[in-house]
Amino acid sequence: MLQDEILYSIALRATPNIGDVYFMKLIEAAGSAKEAWHLSKKILKEIRGFGPKIIKDIGNDDFLKFAEKEMIFCEKNNIKIKLKHQNQLPKLLSQCEDAPAIIYQKGEFNENLIPISIVGTRNSTLYGKNFIEELLALLKNKNVLVVSGLALGTDGCAHTEALKNNISTVGVLAHGLHILYPSQHKKLSQEMIEKGGALITEFNSTNKPDREHFLQRNRVVAGFSGVTIVVETAYGGGSMSTVSYANQYNREVFALPGKITDKYSQGCNLIISQNKAKIINKPQDILDELGLNEEKNNIPNLFEPKTIKLNKEVQPIYDCIAENKQISLDDLSEKLQIPPFKLLPILLDLELKSYIKALSGKQYCI
Repeated sequence: MLQDEILYSIALRATPNIGDVYFMKLIEAAGSAKEAWHLSKKILKEIRGFGPKIIKDIGNDDFLKFAEKEMIFCEKNNIKIKLKHQNQLPKLLSQCEDAPAIIYQKGEFNENLIPISIVGTRNSTLYGKNFIEELLALLKNKNVLVVSGLALGTDGCAHTEALKNNISTVGVLAHGLHILYPSQHKKLSQEMIEKGGALITEFNSTNKPDREHFLQRNRVVAGFSGVTIVVETAYGGGSMSTVSYANQYNREVFALPGKITDKYSQGCNLIISQNKAKIINKPQDILDELGLNEEKNNIPNLFEPKTIKLNKEVQPIYDCIAENKQISLDDLSEKLQIPPFKLLPILLDLELKSYIKALSGKQYCI
């Protein structure tokens, strides 16, 4: 029964030293959370990477009792419990190896919408706010879902502007659903749920908004969407970790550039210069990336892709990239059986000649 699987999943995930990756290893070994819970210590020791410290508390009834209380809490508060190994997580998030084993969700959103993550500083400026207003006005009626962290500043502005334009929006929290942080956003969060959005979190009802939880939250924000937009951030801003996760997941990242003297543009300028994010020249760039720019889409394609003749060493590399919408350096290396260090100077030369484009996450396209 699914309810049993939820119960044992919560108990297993609440067990000390059992994080999301170890949780999934147990599922792979046992087939289900319930079966994993009842494995003998002898069998547990045979699972690669599972030492005495990790297996010590698996099967402890205290965590099963906690799971029962958690399920009662969720039922009383209309919170859905979704399991990764039951394929219940949002599609793109479920593809991440370190995605949460369990998601707690309050509210409902249409999973067929195109998710876009918008992140940035809590100290947002008028420059950043104006960009978000313009972008979300353009995204009205475009079947998108705005994802952010419900924090003050950029996050709150993204959620608010989404609602103004009748765009569903999801807030990813760094704590359990027994509280709402920051409290200033309680009314906003209720409106998000009422208007076809949701609050989601990997944290149970005992977890507070501790500092380390925000970094964990950022990987969910990055993994949820195919595109992450960084509006404003300082060098050491939390959004920089979101960018790192998005790059790791080979997701597209865009950043809004600003003056080098503006503190909350310096992080954006840095990741653009490091090729970790594409530069945003105008809000329409985002629509182009998502294929939502109707004016552009209505222009007939009058030209075939250029046929470029290169030397016999370079031609197979160019052709391989041309055959794919986009391809990573590692995949290119594997297909062509050429080491990455030999490919990089050739790719750079092709890029400088405008034959190919280099994308974030070491991805290439024509």
